[in-house]
Amino acid sequence: MLTKSIATLAAVLTGAVFFGGAALAQSADCGAIQQTLKTRQELVAKANAASQSKKKMTPQEACALFGKLQSNGAEGVKWITANKEWCSIPDSFAEGFKADHVKVSGIRTKICTVAAQASKMEAQARAQAAAGGGQGPGGLLGGPGLSGSFKMPQGAL
Repeated sequence: MLTKSIATLAAVLTGAVFFGGAALAQSADCGAIQQTLKTRQELVAKANAASQSKKKMTPQEACALFGKLQSNGAEGVKWITANKEWCSIPDSFAEGFKADHVKVSGIRTKICTVAAQASKMEAQARAQAAAGGGQGPGGLLGGPGLSGSFKMPQGAL
């Protein structure tokens, strides 16, 4: 699911970046968004590479990547909103960029929730291992363990 979402999002964002680069190259002031779009393209390329790699990202790595992508999108949305009229940014580009930003935010929320759950489970497993001396919960066979005293039988054995 995560891989499919990353690949789909990457394809959409790559198209937006290429379109945006041509639309915003009109003047020096209007070209300020170019660095944001370039960074976004690099982040999308990392997401694409991770989705196609044999070594998959951990939930924590994916959360960090999508956090950067969300931050980049927030910066882009802010700039587009402030400069839309002055730089003659097409409505379709502005709306598409905002929609992609909302999609990234949703994916990031899901990924980071999974990352938080994974971290919590790892911490619980470490705590159990430390408490049980590496034998799991309780005794050697997983039960409460043996307690009390046992007398050896007296007499001839």
